[in-house]
Amino acid sequence: MKSIFNTVLVCLCCTVYSQTLTKSQLLDKIKGGWAGQTIGVTFGGPVEFRYCGTIIQPYQPIPWYKGYVADQLVHNDGLFDDLYMDLTWVEVLERDGLNATAEAFGDAFAHKSYKLWHANQAARYNILHGIKPPQSGHWIHNPHADCIDFQIEADFAGLMSPGMPQAASEISDRVGHVMNYGDGWYGGVFIANLYSLAFTSNDIPFMISQALGAIPKNTKYYKVISDVMNWYTLYPLDWKRTWFALQNKWSEDIGCPEGVFHPFNIDATINSAYVVIGLLYGHGDFTKTLEITTRCGQDADCNPSSAGGILGTMLGYSKIPAYWMEGLDKAEDINFAYTDISLNKIYELSMKHALENIKANGGTVNENSVFIKSQSVKPVQYEQSFEHMTPTYYIRKNKNLQDTMSISFTGTGIVVKGYVSGKTEHHPYIANVDFLIDGRNIESATLPAEFTTRRYELFWKYQLTKGNHLLQMKLNNPEGDHEVRVTEVLVYGEKGETLNGFYKLESK
Repeated sequence: MKSIFNTVLVCLCCTVYSQTLTKSQLLDKIKGGWAGQTIGVTFGGPVEFRYCGTIIQPYQPIPWYKGYVADQLVHNDGLFDDLYMDLTWVEVLERDGLNATAEAFGDAFAHKSYKLWHANQAARYNILHGIKPPQSGHWIHNPHADCIDFQIEADFAGLMSPGMPQAASEISDRVGHVMNYGDGWYGGVFIANLYSLAFTSNDIPFMISQALGAIPKNTKYYKVISDVMNWYTLYPLDWKRTWFALQNKWSEDIGCPEGVFHPFNIDATINSAYVVIGLLYGHGDFTKTLEITTRCGQDADCNPSSAGGILGTMLGYSKIPAYWMEGLDKAEDINFAYTDISLNKIYELSMKHALENIKANGGTVNENSVFIKSQSVKPVQYEQSFEHMTPTYYIRKNKNLQDTMSISFTGTGIVVKGYVSGKTEHHPYIANVDFLIDGRNIESATLPAEFTTRRYELFWKYQLTKGNHLLQMKLNNPEGDHEVRVTEVLVYGEKGETLNGFYKLESK
C-alpha cells in the first residue's frame, strides 16, 4: 500500500501559503490551544505513568466532570507543571521581548521555586553551577537530554508563531537547548511546528508530515514518527496495532537513568509518537483524540495535553465540544501555580506576542485582521545524543556513602543514581563528594539535600576508554542527620554490546 507519509512528503519543502485571518479568528485559535492543553493535562492526570509499556484498556475509567479543571487548579496545582513551565517562557518574552536570549530563559526557570524533574532539574542544577545554555541541555552534561521536558513546554512557541513554522523553530532553538538536546529537543521543535501549522491547516496527516520536515531525516526522532505515519496507512482503523508495532520497534530508552532497565519511558520519541497516534486516529474529533492519546500510556497527562492543544488550535476555542468546556470558565481566572497568570491572562499575552511575531516576520497587523507571510518548513540542525552507546548492566547498591565507596565496572560510561536527604529547613545540608575514576579526580561535586536545587543523579561520566575501570567516591563532609544514598549504578558499553540486562544485587 502506498504510504500517506510518502505521498505528502513531496510537499515538505513547498511554501505554506500566506493567509489572512481576522483578529477574532486568531484569538479563537490561540485560546483553543491553551484551553485544549489545559483540558488534556487535567484529563490524563490520574493515569500519568501508571501504565508503563501497556495500553490503558477501555474498561478503565478516567474521570471527567463539570468544574474538574478548576478543582484540579486549586487542589492539585503540581499537575500543571507543563503549563507553568510554558508560562515561564512567556514571562521572559513579556519582560525582554521577542529577542530574549537563551541565557535569560535559563536563568528565569533556574531560580523559580517550583519543583522540577528530569532534563529540567538537571539543567537547573547545571545553570546554578555555571553550565549555561546550550551546554546545560547537552547530553554530556545532562543524562536526561532526550527526555520529554521541552516537548511539553514548547506550546508557547507555536502559539506565538501562527502559520510561521520557521519562527517556531527559531524560538525553540533558544529555549529548548536550555534543558534538552537531540531527540529531546526535536520533540519540542516538532510540537511547536504542529501548533504553528494548526493555524492554517485542517488536514492532520498533512500537518504532521509538514512538521516532521523540521527534523533531520537521519535522526531517530524522524524515523520513529515516519514509522507511525506508515503504520497508520497499514492499519487505518486500529490504533492498537500501530501502538504494538511502535512498542516492538522503538520502546527502548538508553538515556534517561530512570528508564534504562525499567518499563518507565519518558523519552521524547515514543511519547511524541503517542501524540501522533492520537491525532491521526482521532480524525479531528476532540474526545477520540484525547482518549486514544491518553490510553497509549507512559506520560499520559502531558501527551493528551499536547494533542489537545494542537487540536484546540486547529478547531478554535469556540469549537471545542461543550462536554470538555463545561465549567472551564470557572477556571480561567485562577492563576497557575508559581505565576500570576491565569488562562484569561495567557490568552491576552499570547495574542500580543503572536501579533508582534507576525510583524517581525514580514506580516502585517491591521485593525481587524492580520496578514501572515508564508514560511516554508525547514529542517533544523542535526543532533543526536548517546550515539554509539548502549546500557550493558546495572548494579543495585542501596547503600549509604559513609566515607568512601568503590565500584569496579567494565564499560565506556557510568551513571550513579541516588539522593541526598536530611532536614534542610534550618540547616540546608550540601554534601561535598569527590568522584575519581582510575585514580583521577573527575569532579568534586556539591550535592544539595534541598529538593529544588538537588542534582538529579549523583554522578555520571560518558566516553571513557573501553575496558575495566574503578570508580571511587569520597564524602568529605558527613553529618549525622543526613545521608548520601547510592541506589543504582548504570554501566554503558559500545553500541551492539550487551550483557542481556544483567544486574548485580548487593546486600545493604
